[in-house]
Amino acid sequence: MSEERDLSTLVVPRAGAVDAGGDLWEPVRMVDAAGVPVAAVAAFLKDLQAVGRSVATQRSYAMDLLRWFRFTWAIDVGWDQATRIEARDFCRWLACADKPTRPPAGGSNAPNTVTGKPRLGRTYAATTRAHSETVLRVFYDFHRDVGTGPMVNPFPLSRDRRGGRANAHHNPMEPYRNDRVGLYRPRVAQRVPRCIPDALFNQVFAELVSHRDRALVALWVSTGARASELLGAHCGDIDPGQQLVTVIRKGSRSIQQVPASPDAFVWLRLYQSEIDQEIPTRPDDPLWWTRRRPFRPLTYHAARAMFARAGAALGANWTLHDLRHTAAYRMARDPALPLADVQWVLGHAHLSTTQLYLTPMPGDVIAGVLAHHRRRQPMASADAPPSAAADIPGSYRRESLDVLFGGQSS
Repeated sequence: MSEERDLSTLVVPRAGAVDAGGDLWEPVRMVDAAGVPVAAVAAFLKDLQAVGRSVATQRSYAMDLLRWFRFTWAIDVGWDQATRIEARDFCRWLACADKPTRPPAGGSNAPNTVTGKPRLGRTYAATTRAHSETVLRVFYDFHRDVGTGPMVNPFPLSRDRRGGRANAHHNPMEPYRNDRVGLYRPRVAQRVPRCIPDALFNQVFAELVSHRDRALVALWVSTGARASELLGAHCGDIDPGQQLVTVIRKGSRSIQQVPASPDAFVWLRLYQSEIDQEIPTRPDDPLWWTRRRPFRPLTYHAARAMFARAGAALGANWTLHDLRHTAAYRMARDPALPLADVQWVLGHAHLSTTQLYLTPMPGDVIAGVLAHHRRRQPMASADAPPSAAADIPGSYRRESLDVLFGGQSS
């Protein structure tokens, strides 16, 4: 085995970049420190485009590959010369090294006092590291199959899967689990979706400053569409008569009409009346535009900043995706709406994904348990003997305090 690498002193420069330009045939590309496209990544991204992966997916994969290539450049090892040792060290570095971007003010990972969501930490999250491991394993599988990379994948599957058939001892009464787990893939905790309570949603909605923003948020929270799906809508995709919005689903790329609330179309009409004479409104024109000149189609990053400003006024750290969670919770908790219908509206491939929204919300559980304790308090006082209740304030018994404090309660 080669000499152990000291990762504590390793400096990984921010060399190279991912460029998501407007080229139809090469929408995403990764360049090195000299600005030259990396041929191995370019071939992989072309393969992703050929199998129908979206530009957003290609960019996400390229960002994971950029971290890996920066690491290999820093340790002076070619990507095609990397072994399991380099893969192991890279996963260790991702787990311990600070992210290049500074975390927001607040410093700690303590949950937000309004939303209960954890703040961004200084290191890479487990979900980021897990996604990176999967992308790199697929990247090396691709180059091994076409004969341009190493014969042994530096990011192998778990040892538990070797020499045996997947699900060989599976209990037919239990759901199947994912057996294609990477050797260096971290464990990711199951996250329960969080929604915005109705009272707080009304406060956030009141912080929005334009009809465009109100129409966007009202459509997001009533349709359950993803942020990118609704932002990609055109003027011809709106049907106010039937209260339908046509979106292109993120994963399957299928075209689907989703219903929206009447209030959302009211805000949408107010927004359209403001811009009717200033921007094109043909059926194929974008529906959402910036408010400042020169007018440009509204991007995801601009919409995210808009909603973040509204939430910051309350001290909250909600995201646009929390609006989708809120819509899902509202629909799933309606006893008159079948869960299969909610699955169709949200575009979930599996009903088990939709069932996550049947999980009780933490705020409701806490309020219910506290109410339970309040209901129990009069009962505990009634069960206590009159003499004990008279000696000890409240409903605690003297003999209980004697046990707790060693007979010194008096």
